Amino acid sequence: MRPTEASPTLLAGGPTPLKDPISEPTLEAARHYRLTRVRDQLRRHGISAMLLYDPVNIRYATDASNMQVWTAHNPSRYALIFAEGPVILWEFHNCEHLCAHLETIDEVRGAINWGYFGAGPRVEEKARQWAAEIADLLRHHGSDRPRLAVDRLDPQGAAALSAESIDLLQGQPLMEQARAIKSAEELELIRWTIRVAERGIQRMHDELRPGLTENELWAWLHFENVRHGGEWLETRLLTSGPRTNPWMQECSDRVMQEDELIAFDTDLIGPYGYCADISRTWTVGHVPPSEAQRRLYLLAYEQLQHNMALLRPGLGFREFSEKSWPIPTEYHPNRYCCVAHGVGLADEYPAIAHPGPDWSSSGYDGVFEEHMTICVESYIGAPNGQEGVKLEEQVLITRNGCEPLSRYPLETDWLN
Repeated sequence: MRPTEASPTLLAGGPTPLKDPISEPTLEAARHYRLTRVRDQLRRHGISAMLLYDPVNIRYATDASNMQVWTAHNPSRYALIFAEGPVILWEFHNCEHLCAHLETIDEVRGAINWGYFGAGPRVEEKARQWAAEIADLLRHHGSDRPRLAVDRLDPQGAAALSAESIDLLQGQPLMEQARAIKSAEELELIRWTIRVAERGIQRMHDELRPGLTENELWAWLHFENVRHGGEWLETRLLTSGPRTNPWMQECSDRVMQEDELIAFDTDLIGPYGYCADISRTWTVGHVPPSEAQRRLYLLAYEQLQHNMALLRPGLGFREFSEKSWPIPTEYHPNRYCCVAHGVGLADEYPAIAHPGPDWSSSGYDGVFEEHMTICVESYIGAPNGQEGVKLEEQVLITRNGCEPLSRYPLETDWLN
């Protein structure tokens, strides 16, 4: 962070931390539900077991968490979930104690790291050793020609398992389908994460002043998340002034000026690994917006409210896309990448494409179901325009429509 004259002292003042409301019975019920969802997918598809490398999928199935960001790009821990049999976790070196409290795991072993970082030129040897251990377990708990779903695997690993006469299948669709429907206990965890995110948003709101850099303002969201037991931020999407258009630029050392827009997207992985995905747009200094800024905000607000009003159980993804708010031609080229998407432990299935060419190239049908959690997206900014507005709400699909999970207010006084 580059200091400026207006920089606040990071630990001075501010609200006291929130009290964590989550009980151990809630966590136990969420773990049981999630593991059951994974096993139901395996049984439904006639698959013996699932091998997981994605740390978010391992967290979903077992609640085991260890260096989540580091292991996302260093494949050094993995889990095997049997449809009818044990859950086995291979942990990073000397980390077996980290999951001793988890009733979801039957056995913990030391992982064989056959990635190049860990194995160097011995990759093929280590991959064969790893595959032989997996194959022995599959045959012990299954059949001579087991069917194994895998969420993520490098070519050497796939070849080594195939050499062991294991039929490999794509596991990520099964995990996405399992994760899509939330239990009551999961919703408690999600609501708590959103409360933490909103504390961070409020802290940013309170600290926002001309002369701060984008990075300095963004640091407050990190601070409130981490001190409440949160884990990381998936992106760094906070921009100001001309950097708000086009969207998807990450925060920088740019010094923010009074009157200009500042927009952000939390993408926050909070307590217990759940995601709070909320976007808001303000003015620097919290001054009244200009007429041009007000118009951008009004359009983004209309898009958000129109699309939220459509959501209900049984609505098809295609129908939702076709009925979604028509983006004015002036702003269509800079549209957000999707109309809406699922969210849970991270962004997840489904991702709803815009109608027209976007649907033709990347849309897929499906149905919204009760207890899905969905993020509804809006970005309004014209090509070569001065600024843009980003808004996003995280909602729960209920029997009668959708319920906003995020309560942080929008700038409704800008709408008149």
